[in-house]
Amino acid sequence: MSTAKKTKKRVTTHRLWEMKQNGEKISMLTAYDFAFARILDDAGIDCILVGDSASNVIHGHETTLPITLDQMIVHASSVVRAVKHALIVVDLPFGQYQGDSKNALKSSIRIMKESGAHAIKMEGGSFIINSVKRIISAGIPVMGHLGLIPQSIYKFGTYEVRAKEEQEAAQLIEDALLLERAGCFAIVLEKIPAKLAARVSASVKIPTIGIGAGNGCDGQVLVTHDMLGINKDFSPRFLRRYAQMYDDMKNAIGSYIDDVKSGDFPNEKESY
Repeated sequence: MSTAKKTKKRVTTHRLWEMKQNGEKISMLTAYDFAFARILDDAGIDCILVGDSASNVIHGHETTLPITLDQMIVHASSVVRAVKHALIVVDLPFGQYQGDSKNALKSSIRIMKESGAHAIKMEGGSFIINSVKRIISAGIPVMGHLGLIPQSIYKFGTYEVRAKEEQEAAQLIEDALLLERAGCFAIVLEKIPAKLAARVSASVKIPTIGIGAGNGCDGQVLVTHDMLGINKDFSPRFLRRYAQMYDDMKNAIGSYIDDVKSGDFPNEKESY
C-alpha cells in the first residue's frame, strides 16, 4: 500500500516552490489517459506529466518527435478530467516552439484553453529563451527541461549521459539560471551526472525534477509504464520497477482466453 500522503488541496506551482523551501521531495509521473491519471491522483502524486513520451509509449514511435499538438491536447484533456489534486504539466511537442516564439505562444494557449492543463514544459536553454519569455508573459507557467533533451535526439545522436564534460556542464548551469530568470517555475534535469544535478539544484531557487540525475534534485519523475513494468523493453540504469505488470497482465489475459475457450466463462453466477 502506498505511504504517499494524500494531498487535500490542489497542487500549484507555488506549492512546488514551498516544497523545495521546506526540503519536501516532489513526486512526478506520466499519464496519457483518464484511467491512469485517476490512479496516480488517488495515490497522492504531486505532479502529472502529460509527456510527449506518449509518442513512444502509446503510439509506438521510435522517438518523441512524431506526436502532434492535436494529439497532445487529446491526451491532456483526458488526464485533466480525471485529476482533482495533482499539478498537470503538458509537453509542448517538437516543432511548436523551436525558432518561432509566436507559434510557441499560440500552441501553449491552445493546450491551456482546450485541455484545461495547468502548465507546459519545454526542452532547451538559451536557444528557446525567447519562446519561454513570451509564453510566461502571457501568464502560462513553464517548466524547463535540460540535460538529455529527447526532441533533439537527431542533433546529438545518442541517449548517453549529457554534460559529463566541463564545458557542457557550465553551459547547463548557465541555462538553468537563465530559465529561472525568465520565470520558469521548475526544471527537469534528465540523464546528467548526479553531482552536477545537485549543484544545479543548489544554484536555483526553483525546484528541479530529476530523471537519471541522482538524488540531489528536489523531485523525481519516471514514465509510469516503465516503473510499473508494462514496458519491458526499456531498462536504463536510473529506472526502478515497482511492479511487473506486463507479466501479470499477460497471465491474466491468458487465463481469460483459456476460460473462454473451455466454456468455463461465463458460469451460472456470471449469467442473467
